[in-house]
Amino acid sequence: MATFDLEQQEQLDQVKHFWKQYGNLITWTLVLVLGAYAAWTGYLYWQQNRSQAAAGLYDELDRAATDKNVDRVLQAFNDLKDKYPGTTASEQGALLTAKLASDAGKADAARAALQWTVDKGKNSGLVAVARLRLAGMQLDAKQFDDALKTLSAKVPEEYAALVEDRRGDILSAQGKTDEAVKAYQAAWKGLDASVEYRRFVEGKLTALGHAPEPQKTPAAAPAVTPPAN
Repeated sequence: MATFDLEQQEQLDQVKHFWKQYGNLITWTLVLVLGAYAAWTGYLYWQQNRSQAAAGLYDELDRAATDKNVDRVLQAFNDLKDKYPGTTASEQGALLTAKLASDAGKADAARAALQWTVDKGKNSGLVAVARLRLAGMQLDAKQFDDALKTLSAKVPEEYAALVEDRRGDILSAQGKTDEAVKAYQAAWKGLDASVEYRRFVEGKLTALGHAPEPQKTPAAAPAVTPPAN
C-alpha cells in the first residue's frame, strides 16, 4: 500500500513539475487559439450581416432603377458604397448606377460610379467590366490617354480579348492605324471562333485593310477505291 502511495506521489510531483515549467505556455496557447476562433466566428457573423444589409440596399437601388428614378439610384448607390464597400452588391450597384446615369445623360455620375469600381472593387470580373465601360465612356469624351490608362491594368483572361478590342477602338480614333490593327488582331485571335462578336472585330480589321486570313480546314482524305474481286 505504501509503495502505491509513493508511486502516486511521484506521479503527482512530475505533473506539478511539468505544469510549473510549461503551464504558462500551455495557458497562453489555449487563450490565443480560443481567442482566434472567437474572432473568426465573430468575423463570419459580421460578414454575413454586412452582406445581407448590402443586399437590402442593392434591392432598393434596383427598384429605383426599374422606376427610372435616377436621383434615387444615385442616393442608394452613395449609401451602398459608403456603408458597404468591398461587397459584391456595391460593385453590382455601381455598374447598374453607371448605366442608368449614362442613359439619363449624366455622364459625369456614370464615370464616377465606374471609376469607384475600378479603384475600390474586389471582384476581378466586375472590375474588368467597369474598366471596359469606363474606357468606352472616356473614348466618347475623347479622353484617349485616360482611356488607354484605364485599360492598362491586368484583367482576368476571359476579358483580355475584349480589352484589346476596346484598345483598338481608342487607337483607331487617335489615327494610330498600325497599332489599332495589332490590337484588333490580338482581340480576334483571343476570341473563340464560335463567339459572334469575333465577326464584329473581323469587320473592323477588314475596314482597315487587314482582313484576317480564313482558317484552313484539313483537306479531305482521298477516296480509296476498293480492289476488284
